[in-house]
Amino acid sequence: MIRKLDDFDIKILDLLQHDATATMAELSEKTGLSANACWRRIRLLEADGVIKNRVTLLDPQKIGLGITVFVCIRCAEHSQDWLDNFLQIVNESPEVIEFYRLAGDIDYLLKLQVASISEYDRLYKKLVSRVKLTDVSAIFSMEELKHSTILPLPETSDKAERKA
Repeated sequence: MIRKLDDFDIKILDLLQHDATATMAELSEKTGLSANACWRRIRLLEADGVIKNRVTLLDPQKIGLGITVFVCIRCAEHSQDWLDNFLQIVNESPEVIEFYRLAGDIDYLLKLQVASISEYDRLYKKLVSRVKLTDVSAIFSMEELKHSTILPLPETSDKAERKA
């Protein structure tokens, strides 16, 4: 069951999405709750799985991973054993930063962050040697125009008071 988020939960989530390092004092000031109440709410949001993780976002360019590749995969087989094998290979490949099963013409979509075309090719060869695939197509990003990790949240009853 999905927990109903109240206005305070939404404010806290909005603030944390913009800055996960915000202190309880800062959250308290911006929400009007006590620091202890903010802490309790965050713990509940974590326990309920609303807050999945707190991470540091890195700039791929600045750490030498400037090539973004979207890999479209079609396959003829869809058994659980096949999928388990595919998942194992994907999970042991840190270059794969996102992985989706799709509806439509493409069965799976992978998003990779790599340092070079040869690094992509190494992963491609590993993948096709270990998993039976019908078609693999790579799309290389020329420019990232928008990237956000901030999810849209439900409106609060006092939207004008939201401070982000």
